[in-house]
Amino acid sequence: MDKKMEILITNDDSYTSKGLWTLISLCGTIGNVTVVAPKTAQSGMSAALSMGKPLFLNKEEERLTPEGNKIDVYSFTGTPADCVKIAMNKVFSRDHKPDLMFSGINHGSNASTAAVYSGTLGATAEAAIYEIPAIALSVDSHDPDADFSAVKKWFRPIVDNFLANPPVKGIFLNINFPNLPPEEIRGISFAHQGDGMWIDEFENYTTPRGEPFYWICGRFLDKAKDYEGDHTLMNNGYITIVPHMVDSTSYAEKTRLQELWKF
Repeated sequence: MDKKMEILITNDDSYTSKGLWTLISLCGTIGNVTVVAPKTAQSGMSAALSMGKPLFLNKEEERLTPEGNKIDVYSFTGTPADCVKIAMNKVFSRDHKPDLMFSGINHGSNASTAAVYSGTLGATAEAAIYEIPAIALSVDSHDPDADFSAVKKWFRPIVDNFLANPPVKGIFLNINFPNLPPEEIRGISFAHQGDGMWIDEFENYTTPRGEPFYWICGRFLDKAKDYEGDHTLMNNGYITIVPHMVDSTSYAEKTRLQELWKF
């Protein structure tokens, strides 16, 4: 009998999000699924770790799929990166690693510089450190009841390609879907991380006691000068795939500065 694929799933929207449970359903058709996801929403946590406080792991559900695959769902009171760490230290082991890891499906785009802050991407980076092939999935909608039908349509072709031609060690994939019905999506495109930033990022408020405080908000400033950035392509109706690296060294700049700087 062929060994069943072992799949690890996490996210940053919490273990109750529709996107997570959609992904569980999709993965449950192809292998055993272990979910370790944050107890509460952890958006914007990047690869943050919860240091100096107790963390609680709780089993929320276990069942079999119609295909006979196991589904085990845990909640964890840490960040997305914490969830991958606890999964690899207490659920799996170095000798028994997942074959594949997914983070998502995130409610909201993680294109452009959103990838820098994303807990969804922080989890996939952590998985890549453990040498687990990893994919982050996001849809450009913050609606709690977002439409994931496009992900459902393209999920299996994406996974089949990923398994047949996986990225090299230290690379993880950031896949973003436009908020469109499947029939309106123009295709799938590999892309680079788009150029942009948030501005006007704080609003001023005052407490009933007269104390000033701030609320993070902001609007996105698109600085793209080409049409191959992920957010530009996504806004034009394409599913985008960006390979990200754990090693963020710019080797070309390292060489250039090494030749110019004098000590």
